[in-house]
Amino acid sequence: MLEKIDYILDRVTMYKLILYVLTFLFGIAIILSFFEIIHLKVHEIIFSVTVLTVVSYIANKIFSFILKASTNSDSIYITALILTFLITPVFSVNGFIFLSFTATLAMLSKYILAIGKKHIFNPAAISVVIAGILTNQYASWWIGISAMSPFLFIGGFLIVRKINRELMVLSFFVSLFLALAIFSFINADNFLTNSQNIFFNSVFLFLAFIMLTEPATTPPTKKLQIIYGAIVGFLYMPYLHIGNIYSTPELALVLGNVFSFIVSPRYKLFLKLKEKIKISPEVIDFSFVPDKKFTFIPGQYMEWTLPHKNIDGRGNRRFFTIASSPGENYIHLGVKFSQDGSSFKRALSSIEKTDTIVASQIAGEFTLPQDANLKLVFIAGGIGITPFRSIIKFLIDTNSRRRITLFYANKISSEIMYEDVFDRAESQLGIKIVYTLTDTENVPKDWKGKIGRIDENMIKKEVPDYKNHYFYLSGPHEMIKSFEKILTNMGIDRKMIKTDYFPGYT
Repeated sequence: MLEKIDYILDRVTMYKLILYVLTFLFGIAIILSFFEIIHLKVHEIIFSVTVLTVVSYIANKIFSFILKASTNSDSIYITALILTFLITPVFSVNGFIFLSFTATLAMLSKYILAIGKKHIFNPAAISVVIAGILTNQYASWWIGISAMSPFLFIGGFLIVRKINRELMVLSFFVSLFLALAIFSFINADNFLTNSQNIFFNSVFLFLAFIMLTEPATTPPTKKLQIIYGAIVGFLYMPYLHIGNIYSTPELALVLGNVFSFIVSPRYKLFLKLKEKIKISPEVIDFSFVPDKKFTFIPGQYMEWTLPHKNIDGRGNRRFFTIASSPGENYIHLGVKFSQDGSSFKRALSSIEKTDTIVASQIAGEFTLPQDANLKLVFIAGGIGITPFRSIIKFLIDTNSRRRITLFYANKISSEIMYEDVFDRAESQLGIKIVYTLTDTENVPKDWKGKIGRIDENMIKKEVPDYKNHYFYLSGPHEMIKSFEKILTNMGIDRKMIKTDYFPGYT
């Protein structure tokens, strides 16, 4: 069942999935309102979402034009829908003014409350915090009725599954539970009663699944994400207060955003094309010139934004692994294209040297272990080679030796990328490179590599002491899942298997 869910999720971009889930929740809210399960009028909810969406769109257009900034076409609607669920809908002139003011604040926060062109706060959360301070009107979080809980849980599960944030959300729940238990003990309150007041509404679900998980304000590593979730969970505890200032969900998230910003890289790069090399009919290697120097760990990925015309339903942002070594002057991207590719991919394939692409949110833990004595096996399929190119080129640049065997599978020989780097690593560092072609009917006569898919027999033959190795897997989702099964059947502990992850291959 989970494999089918993962298959579907892998074909939807992260932002689009969030937008779909919020739209689904909005539809459920309309239905519940129609049957008077929610004590809000249908026309009030529709009025609210219309005002928030239109004002957010116009404000974002104005601010991005003035500041000459690139935008995410989906984030406008995501923020508007989130605000719809936070602010009590009112069909009145005053309601229109407050909704417009809050939507404008949310859009403005992306550009003004930013350092290094990277926004600090969740736009919806910071806008209702500021609006509350200035107008004395506060977020009601009307989404928090118990009737919405099952739908929030379903939608939230899909989002968390897609972006691999299970541990962060779990730490939020655990921290909230412990904070509540400590508060109840210290104040001699009834723990069950206090728990019911929190857990029998869906505010905490909406905060954890929808808002806590926003990628732009999330720390880059799992350890930091767990701490971040725990901080927000603790601060969310409604009984927490300093004097007359009580904690609210939006304030808890905003304070957590401050921690995330402090511990996260603060890069937003504007890059120009230097060169693009067509490796095969479907694969292009891009070299970009960044506008400033930045640091990253080999194997990490970034979010890439490419403004272009006629943006389709898959949006204008993607996540790509950096194929470069930190020591190189240019940023390499290896990208696979298809005939039914998105508007983003079409724009990227035709990018010119005068165009600008934006990169931000360095993240990922598909990196070398600190222990240089560990034996490693890298397994890559097709375009999944990019993180290994970054890692191995870094080892060449630093003349660092590691005991590594790289299995690299492609359909045909012309699809092989970065062969010069790997051949150099083999001769200079002693890294073992095993090329294999899966299209057995189109193998060149002078081919010296393996033929067929990487399987248990090939691994055992090339790595006799395979049980003493850590395995790194990178490639299409189905391939990774297949190799996880093969390796576990070979007796490899799951703790010794590391898979490449970033929030969306589409």
